[in-house]
Amino acid sequence: MGFDIELLLLALTPLFLLCVALEILYWRRHGRAGIYDGRAGIYDWRDSLCSAALGLMHQGADKLAWLLVLPVYAWVWQHRLFDFQIGWPAFVALFVAQDFLYYGFHRASHRVRWLWAAHSVHHSSTRMNFTTAFRQSLMYPVAGMWLFWLPLAWLGFPPEAVVGVVLVNLAFQFFVHTQAIPRLGVLEKVFNTPSIHRVHHAKNPRYLDRNYAGVLVVWDRLFGSYVEEDAAEPCDYGTVKPVASFNPLWVTLTEWIDMAREVARARSWQEARVLLFGPPEAAERVAASGNSR
Repeated sequence: MGFDIELLLLALTPLFLLCVALEILYWRRHGRAGIYDGRAGIYDWRDSLCSAALGLMHQGADKLAWLLVLPVYAWVWQHRLFDFQIGWPAFVALFVAQDFLYYGFHRASHRVRWLWAAHSVHHSSTRMNFTTAFRQSLMYPVAGMWLFWLPLAWLGFPPEAVVGVVLVNLAFQFFVHTQAIPRLGVLEKVFNTPSIHRVHHAKNPRYLDRNYAGVLVVWDRLFGSYVEEDAAEPCDYGTVKPVASFNPLWVTLTEWIDMAREVARARSWQEARVLLFGPPEAAERVAASGNSR
């Protein structure tokens, strides 16, 4: 199943690129493309090239990481609680379970600085368009993203099926990275949509650290992290601590470098713990207090 899903995602690549082209044409007609002349707009060629490079780097690291961790998944699966044969009922159960765990991973990635060091790459763009979906970090395996799906193998889902469903979830999320699609009414009661995800990418205080949905938004609604997009308060995209670079290596490593420097200056193990594993804003306060000494 995992191999079939890999082929499906490969086949979707032309569709992703077609969506980018159509979105550029759409915003060009509305005078907001920006990619053509460098003016402020939905697109900027430097930003999009950086996102594309980050996506390619991530894909390479991701393939290598799965080769290394699949034996771990296989070992955990050997000690499984149940034995699911992947048909449609088991696939639906796996899809929902993985989406729930994705919500947990995504929320933790905003509240644990070690995870945020990787995930912040995805939020570093001040643009919101389909190419933003490509902006991923090659450091996710180091941060430990793969650990979040291990319970699925322990429950009894075959490792290849787990990998396949993770890829399906991420492929769906490409389509929510756009400003060209308005709110989608009743669909937003259940599914992640462009409007919901625009809020997630915004750094406005009202929107910050909200809407962690992968495919299903029901988890945000259940656990109190859902906020609607408000036309009266346009989304301001990017990170609270801006990354003023289009160099994909610097965008990838800047938060890790800052974290290492701050931990090296820590005055106690408690400070070091907060700088590594506390919420990003708490780590920033600790770092600022250290700099003021």
